[in-house]
Amino acid sequence: MRRVAAAAKRNAVQWLSQGISPRRLALTLALGFAVGCIPVVGIPTVLCAALAVALRLNLPAIQAANYAAMPLQLALIVPFVRIGGWIVSAEPARILAPRALPYFPALSLAAHMSGLAGQALLAWLLAAVPAVLLMTIALTKMLRRIPAVRASEAGD
Repeated sequence: MRRVAAAAKRNAVQWLSQGISPRRLALTLALGFAVGCIPVVGIPTVLCAALAVALRLNLPAIQAANYAAMPLQLALIVPFVRIGGWIVSAEPARILAPRALPYFPALSLAAHMSGLAGQALLAWLLAAVPAVLLMTIALTKMLRRIPAVRASEAGD
C-alpha cells in the first residue's frame, strides 16, 4: 500500500511539474487558484484553459488549482458582491425571493444580476492581483524544497 501511495505521489509531482521551473509552476498554481475564485460560476475553467495556452503554462496544474478553489469560489460570491457594492457605492443588493422570480421582468432581472456580477468581479480583481503575487512567492519557496521539482529547475 505504501509503495502505491509513494508511486502515485511521485507520478503526480512529475505530471504537474512536467519539466517546468518551480517559479513557473508556482505562478501556474497561483493563477489557477485565483482564477478559480472568480465569483461567476462557469467562467474559471475556460479562462484557466485560455491562460494556460496563451502563457504556455501547465494545463493540468492550472486546472487542478482551479478545481481546488471551487468551494472557495462559491463561499466568496456574496462577500465579493458586498465588497464590490461598497467600492462603487451602490445601494445594498436586494435579494429576490424565490417566489418573486417568475413575476420579475426578465430584462430587469438580467440587468440586476449583471450589475451584481460586475461588482463581484471588481472586488475579485482587486483581491486577486496581490493574492497571485503572494501565492507565487510562497509556492516558489515551497516547491523548491521538492526534489523532483528542484531537479527540473536545474535542467532549465
